[in-house]
Amino acid sequence: MTRNSADEIRKVLDEIYRTDSRRVLATLIRLLGDFELAEDAMHEAFSAAMEQWQTEGVPKNPRAWLVSAGRFKAIDQMRRRAKFETPFEPLAEQVADGAIVEEDFDDDKIEDDRLRLIFTCCHPALSPEARTSLTLREVCGLTTEEIARAFLTTPSTMAQRIVRAKAKIREAHIPYQVPTKEDLPERLDTVLQVIYLIFNEGYLASSGDSATRADLSEEAIRLARLLIDLLPEPEVTGLLALMLLHESRRSARTNPDGDLILLEDQDRSLWNREMITEGISLVEKALPSQSVGTYAIQAAIAAVHAEARTPSETDWSEIVGLYGLLLQVNPSPVVELNRAVAVAMRDGAEEGLRLVDDILARGELEDYHLAHSARAELCRRLGRSNEAKISYVRALSLAQQEPERRLIEKRLGDLELQQSNETNDQA
Repeated sequence: MTRNSADEIRKVLDEIYRTDSRRVLATLIRLLGDFELAEDAMHEAFSAAMEQWQTEGVPKNPRAWLVSAGRFKAIDQMRRRAKFETPFEPLAEQVADGAIVEEDFDDDKIEDDRLRLIFTCCHPALSPEARTSLTLREVCGLTTEEIARAFLTTPSTMAQRIVRAKAKIREAHIPYQVPTKEDLPERLDTVLQVIYLIFNEGYLASSGDSATRADLSEEAIRLARLLIDLLPEPEVTGLLALMLLHESRRSARTNPDGDLILLEDQDRSLWNREMITEGISLVEKALPSQSVGTYAIQAAIAAVHAEARTPSETDWSEIVGLYGLLLQVNPSPVVELNRAVAVAMRDGAEEGLRLVDDILARGELEDYHLAHSARAELCRRLGRSNEAKISYVRALSLAQQEPERRLIEKRLGDLELQQSNETNDQA
């Protein structure tokens, strides 16, 4: 074949790797029973395809070819290692005896493998950090360097975390399977928590110089779309709706310098109406569920904001009611704080401040910078400048993310300027 044919094969393989490599990997993990072995086998299969397809042509079912080639490559590797490591000999024979049947390449079977992979990576026996890292690596296909950069750690630290997670799966004999119907609610919640954590790290990074990481948010949305195709549960629908409605505001959330713009100050013409339309449609599907969940309720709150063309058109009564429902489903001081802010918008800053002070008095959010920021803003609106200043300073001492710190510093500076002007006027 000509050199151009080799280039064409490379382009074909690049596209297959982009769209199907995670499917190939998921099936190889099922067939081989080992993450590391499956990853090595997949890469060897792609290398073999680059050589063989130039002379043999692209097979009718490239994905099946890659799975089969990967399995044989793994058997060869295990037999080579068996000469030096006894445990690999029976494992090689076991894999070799497990003949691949046609259903191994059936689309439904392969999609089941992807679902197995998600639930294995998000198994509750793993630490939260391990679940997130392993999901991004194995399900999404991000490199170790990309994951490390997203979570502000070194590639070597992240690599060790992923290796330990795989070892835990192997040593604890964590099953590579979709949970039973009885176990699904608890296990599904763990998966959704991982996806939402990935999204939030991209939507508003927990620390660092950048306010957002669009690539992480996109990966989370892609994961949710995959999950909803494989498992169309109401809470999965609610989570996808919530992320789309938040993501629709990305272009309006920061200025060209990377500084945060609060919701009430955003240019709503920049909001992505296509995402909003899809998100609202998903909310309408999720809410009628007999057991409405936290993600669906949060999505409904985001939908109320999205439907308001201006801040003054926001239906704060509906938002207060939805936060009340969310408190029943998932009682937490953060939800209570968000409801207090909504009450302030509906009933006035004084009523909201009373609720915020009650929450802070219990000590549960004493180290939560957003609670002190909310208190500072309400005090500022009420003209209680000294109290506002104290709360802004406390919020600044707790904030870890640079764009948030700059926003608090700006508010604090504006307040101090206002106090100075008022002093000069009185003089």
